[in-house]
Amino acid sequence: MRTLREWDVKVKLVRTKRGAILHKIELSENHFFLEQNPLKDSKYGVAYRKIKNKFPEFYMFWEIKNNRYTGRLLVGSFLEKEEIDEFITLVAQSEDFKKFEHVLEEIEEEEKE
Repeated sequence: MRTLREWDVKVKLVRTKRGAILHKIELSENHFFLEQNPLKDSKYGVAYRKIKNKFPEFYMFWEIKNNRYTGRLLVGSFLEKEEIDEFITLVAQSEDFKKFEHVLEEIEEEEKE
């Protein structure tokens, strides 16, 4: 593989004014992703809390640029192989993917410039 672009990314653990401890992924001074507050009694706070109960390593981040929410999210989860089928079935609402073979991608060495 060959590097096409590279970013300096910072991952921080922050405490909000209300005391919630959240992850923050900084891409630049005015561009970052802030973890959804699971304690917030809002549409996405309640949903996030429920998902985290089932998948504790699930994360949902809101994109913020120039102090404004963009409406875009970054979501993902760290799962064990045994958990991935259940997670995909819940998200895709289908088990069609199970018809296919599990094939691992070849891990390529990174080319030096």
